[in-house]
Amino acid sequence: MNGSDRGLSRRAFVRSAVAIGGSSALSACLQREDVEDVPQASLAPDELPSRQHAWNDYLSTDDHGNVEPPEHHLLLALDYVGDGPAAADGEREQLEAAFRTLERAYERGNGGLAFAIGYGPTYFDRFDASLPEDVDLPHPEALAPIEDPKIDEYDALVHLASDYGHVTLSAEEALKGELEDLNGIEVEGTFDGVFDVAERRTGFIGPGLPAERQSGVSGIPDGDPVPEDAPLFMGFKSGFRKTQASEDRVTIRDGPFAGGTTIHLSKIELHLHQWYEQDSREQRVAKMFSPTHAKEDLVEGVGNNLGDSSRVAEVGGSAAEDARSEGTVGHAQKAARAREDGEPIVLRRDFDSTDDDRAAVHFLSLQRSIADFVKTRRAMTGTDLTEGSVGSRTNNGILQYISVRNRANYLVPPRNRRALPEPNPA
Repeated sequence: MNGSDRGLSRRAFVRSAVAIGGSSALSACLQREDVEDVPQASLAPDELPSRQHAWNDYLSTDDHGNVEPPEHHLLLALDYVGDGPAAADGEREQLEAAFRTLERAYERGNGGLAFAIGYGPTYFDRFDASLPEDVDLPHPEALAPIEDPKIDEYDALVHLASDYGHVTLSAEEALKGELEDLNGIEVEGTFDGVFDVAERRTGFIGPGLPAERQSGVSGIPDGDPVPEDAPLFMGFKSGFRKTQASEDRVTIRDGPFAGGTTIHLSKIELHLHQWYEQDSREQRVAKMFSPTHAKEDLVEGVGNNLGDSSRVAEVGGSAAEDARSEGTVGHAQKAARAREDGEPIVLRRDFDSTDDDRAAVHFLSLQRSIADFVKTRRAMTGTDLTEGSVGSRTNNGILQYISVRNRANYLVPPRNRRALPEPNPA
């Protein structure tokens, strides 16, 4: 943060500050954002939902009922450095105090803070007991022949999200024990002596935000091709209400972790030179949605005209038929094949990133079991569609333009078990 940053827009400056992190970035961010606009919580922690992942009722929606996610996102990958399961009771109290501090300091939602913590297989491996049958949490692995990701082995993951960059940074600093006061609330618990932050990942989502960050970023060609109103680097809207699983659908129903969910997190690098420099608008629409969307000109601009659905189900034309007759199959129509009883089975909360000055997506999805994500990913991979012009990557949705670099799985317990859960709590 120095004089060279003066020409940045406020939003671009704040995103840069979130990506940098630390006390100096927070201080700079506080000078650019309206701190007084962020309310303290109107509900006591005990009045909040039992589900950590119950965000939707507190988030903004557009005119079509689509959830509008917070603009700024921060992922903290954590290593457990405490004294072990036998000494965890005091550590649990410490962590629960930290989480309740966040819940008292900020209203839940876009204008305040939404957050959740999940625990990876590596965390549970330290216990003698196994997770119950109701919980599907395998160690992550490569899910397609065309990928060779690094497998993350962090013990836990915290996801912080807000329309205000200083809120995510302040929450991070409070958890690390660097603040005594958080939005007028005394900080009562921290990660100190329990978790170390092993890695930070940051990102953003929303109309205009990717366009502001596209210049000089690896993976995006020169000339600022990302549309000014696009919410994501690939230039189209996503997260339509009817293409998203409900929070009920992704919730674990039975057992000691009933009310929880699972997270799959992938870090995906984008390669958009051909996407913007060689592919036509019609080709991009066909590969993102379906060939029918392209031929019938169903997508205006970034796709806001589609309302609350990608309209894949309405336009007809199966992925297999289009692979044979059109030589192209769309990303959305492939993913739709993983539905059960006509309903999606994963809830996406992904966002774009320029960490390390590379265009990327932190693909974060919620699902009742990791098997639901695997089913969806295999449908998207489309191995069964590779004939003729459709290859393992080429003309196969958006696979040609993405590379999976990391994969991780986490269990998100209900709020009453979110602080260092045992695998088989009574």
